[in-house]
Amino acid sequence: MSDLEIRPARDGELKAIGELTLAAYSADYGLVDGVGYAAELADAARRAEQAELLVAVDGDGTLVGTVTIARPGTPFAELSREGELEFRMLGVLPSATGRGIGEALTRAVIARARELAATRVVLCSLDTMERAHRLYERLGFARLPERDWEPHPGVTLIAYGLDL
Repeated sequence: MSDLEIRPARDGELKAIGELTLAAYSADYGLVDGVGYAAELADAARRAEQAELLVAVDGDGTLVGTVTIARPGTPFAELSREGELEFRMLGVLPSATGRGIGEALTRAVIARARELAATRVVLCSLDTMERAHRLYERLGFARLPERDWEPHPGVTLIAYGLDL
């Protein structure tokens, strides 16, 4: 995808990034919010302050994807341990799915982990996100069932890791 740029988010884009993330989760995963997660998905400004926020921008300058990168012990880290890098809230604009944007963002996270000399990249995903799971497995991520967890009753997150 030569017309796709992956780069850090810019301040003027944060509202649009939040809207994109919320739209991606609502369209792809049928997000039903009874636990406040929609507000967290929409709050890209907070993610930009407390984590690394990357965006995918297509050739005409349209934001088409985003991902949040968290180091262990930081507010957005849910399961990473020392030496690991975690990513969360990977989202692709619904009208841009199927173009390899999610893969490009995931590869950017892996590259960032290597820059930071991390030994593993980790993530957790709703157990129903089967399309995302296929992407992660195709890229070499393996399940880490010992790190699966439930942030709220009835919400199961399954863990994956990629050793570097």
